[in-house]
Formats: sequence, structure tokens, C-alpha cells
Amino acid sequence: MNPVGVERMEGVVPARRSARPLWPGHDVNLGDRIFRLVTATFAAGAILTLAAMALQMTRASALSLHQFGFSFIVGTQWDPVRELYGALPFIYGTLVSSLLALLIAVPISLGVAVYLAELAPGWVRKPLGFTVELLAAIPSVVYGLWGIFVLAPWLRETVQPPLASAFGFLPLFTGTPRGFGMLAGALILAIMILPTIASVSRDVMRAVPLIYREGALALGATRWETVWSAVFPLARSGIVGATILGLGRALGETMAVTMVIGNRGEISASLFEPSATMASVIANEYTEAASDLYLSALSELGLLLFAVTVLLNIIARLLVWRVSRMPGAKVRG
Repeated sequence: MNPVGVERMEGVVPARRSARPLWPGHDVNLGDRIFRLVTATFAAGAILTLAAMALQMTRASALSLHQFGFSFIVGTQWDPVRELYGALPFIYGTLVSSLLALLIAVPISLGVAVYLAELAPGWVRKPLGFTVELLAAIPSVVYGLWGIFVLAPWLRETVQPPLASAFGFLPLFTGTPRGFGMLAGALILAIMILPTIASVSRDVMRAVPLIYREGALALGATRWETVWSAVFPLARSGIVGATILGLGRALGETMAVTMVIGNRGEISASLFEPSATMASVIANEYTEAASDLYLSALSELGLLLFAVTVLLNIIARLLVWRVSRMPGAKVRG
């Protein structure tokens, strides 16, 4: 080819060929259309299932909604004998126990994730990671039995008396050390959500490209500074998602919390006092509910728990979206 021909061809971008359809007149072949329809049906099925659950719980709660209205959410009395129902103590118990569990579990989980992803030697990383993931597979009733026979006595005899003597002037540590109560419920939840947060955070950190670590080390950063300045900024949206995933499990946990939290529907600032969650009340009382209003009130508790979970997941999605748009968080491995 002569130079003139080469010059004419330079800068010319060949047109992209479109895939030839199997049948004339159709842009997408039949197999693709069927596949798209099937997957769209699956996606719509998840949304319809969620809507059906909300509708059914709303119908089951109709009597309580009509009888108590908004006072059901702010009411503090739960008296099946007089048929007076208020959910505020159970909402309080659910939110406080879950948030306390996050405060305990998140720092430990991030420490485990950083060690497994950045510091552990190869012969330790795999067995330790498998052990952490195995903790998530233990049934909640086993955690509950362990809480009854090990955690609660240990709190009653070893942990709560020193806390009461040293910090008894604070409302958080007043009352009689019983072992069972809000502190026990928060600890059992923290142990249960720890493997979930640690495993997801570890996977997110390991997905960060190695070049960022090498660049930080080449600039003279220590291992900790490398993790803090190069790994965390790129992994933070995933870490936030892992934390919210753990929070979702803490909100909905039933058996383990029911067995150690004390199951008393009162609002108390003390971590030593018994409390109750929405899930534990439903588990304890649903089979004993004799009247229609009692059943409707328990159904409304389930509806509230459903609404709180959905609301927190929406907030979590917005938070992850917000964090992912921050500088340094757009590059993902």
C-alpha cells in the first residue's frame, strides 16, 4: 500500500458491527427475550413478595390500628388483661440493643478484617477466616443457650459488680446485677453480627487493588498508615454496607435475644435492667394471644419491625451512595 493510502486510512475508525439477529426484522433473538422475561419475573417476584407481606400485616393489624392509632407507637403500657397496648418500650429495646451491639461489634470486626486482609500470614489467613465465617452459621438458639449458661452468669458475677461499684453514679450502671438484661442482649447480638461484618469487610478490603498499597509503602507510609490512607478510603462504602447488614440481622434477631434480655417491657437507662424487643415479644406471646385485639396488636408490632427494617435499609442505601460519591471512593477493585 502506498503512503498516500496509509495517510487516508489514518484517523478512520471502522464502524462497529452489530450482532446479526437470528430472525430478520428482530433486534434481539428469542433466547435473549425469554431470558430477559424470566429474570424480570424473578425481580418483580421479590418486589411483589415484599408488598404482599406488608399488605397482609397491615390487614392483620387493622383492628389495633383503628383502636389505638398513633398512640400505639408512643404508648408505654402493654396489658393484655385490660387490652391496653403500647409499643414504645419494645421499640426502645430493639433500637438500643441493636445500636449497642454495633458499638461493640464494629471496632472488633474491623480489627479482624484488617488482620485477615492485610497482616495475617497465609497459613493463618485461611483457617482463621474459615473460623470467623463459621460463627455466622451457628444457630441463634445455640447462642441463646450459651448466653443463659455462660454469658449471663459471667456478667452477674464478674462484670456487672465492678461496673456498678466504679460507675454506679451513671444511670447506665445502676440497679441490681442480674446477668440477664439489656447488656446481655447487646453482647449476644454483637457476637452474632461480628462474623458478618468482619467477613464482608475483609472481602471489600482485599478487593482494593494492590497498586494503592504499593504506592503508599513506596512513599514511606507504615502498614497502619497504608491501611488508613490507601485501603479504607476505597473500601469505606463496602464497610458501611457490611455494618448495615449486621444491623439488619441485629434488628430481626429473635431467639438468642429472647433467652437473655429478660423480657420485661420497660424503658430504663440502666444496662443491668431487663428489657424486651419487638421480635422477642412476638415470639413469647403470639401463641398465648386469645383475643382478636391481642393478635392484632402483635401483628402491628410485626408491621412496625418491618417498617423499621425497611427504613433503615433505605437510609443505609442512601448512606452508601453518599459515601461512594466522596473523593477517593470511586475507584473499586
